[in-house]
Amino acid sequence: MAVLDAIPDMERDLRYFPTTTTEPKKLTLEQIDHFNEKGYVFPIDLFSEEEVNANRRYFDSLLKMAADAGLDSYSVESWHTHCAGVYDLVTDDRILDYVEDIIGPNIVCTMTHYFSKMPGDIKSVYWHQDASFWALTPSKVVTVWLAIDDVDVENGAMKLFTGTHLLGRIPFEWVTDEEDGVLNQHVHNPEQYGQPVSVTLKAGQISLHTDMLLHGSQPNPSNRRRCGLTLRYFPADVRGIEPDSAPGIIARGVDPDGYWQPMPRPEGEAIPPRKLEAKTE
Repeated sequence: MAVLDAIPDMERDLRYFPTTTTEPKKLTLEQIDHFNEKGYVFPIDLFSEEEVNANRRYFDSLLKMAADAGLDSYSVESWHTHCAGVYDLVTDDRILDYVEDIIGPNIVCTMTHYFSKMPGDIKSVYWHQDASFWALTPSKVVTVWLAIDDVDVENGAMKLFTGTHLLGRIPFEWVTDEEDGVLNQHVHNPEQYGQPVSVTLKAGQISLHTDMLLHGSQPNPSNRRRCGLTLRYFPADVRGIEPDSAPGIIARGVDPDGYWQPMPRPEGEAIPPRKLEAKTE
């Protein structure tokens, strides 16, 4: 099977760039080594019980906004552009301390997504590498997966194929009409890469994984929701498909080259207009 290019109009450097931090703020040197070797680190305790409840109430309010607009539970994507609460999570210093240990002090975010699997959800997030989807180069993105609900195997925990971030781009196929998945790419026969690790988390904990790591999740047959917020961060030397500049949240530090144009904190909570426009197309 040939290696497909999901973004054929952009030349990208898709390979793992090892973390070189020697004096981490939060992670241990052993965890840094584990991230380089395995491609992930979890679980990491972050939010208190009170904050967990606040995070869940906040997502419930966004989910109601989406439902009232006729959108599904996976549609709360990139709402940081119009929702102050999501923006505030992106810029939370406790999260950024861990991110800095992986990618350094100049941190940009352009992508957020609540992956909410409702009870009885039959959809899979098919096996994929994140970097394959994004018009970014080089592939230096780290994903923070913040558990809004408790996550376990029974309600469809994310699964990671250890060490696959070191293999470069893995061949995939486009999802067919007969498949019922959340994303449009599917790496078949992932068992050739070994047994996956299930990312079991308590609400308020986070995991970290690199954008080149093969992962996905299966349906949620349980009677419990499984929601996690993905926050995607990369160093300021990463570039998008736009040649001169692009908007982004400069979550920490600076962009010395001025490519990433700072995105201001939004006022209030609103659905991004493009989401509503896409629904009517």
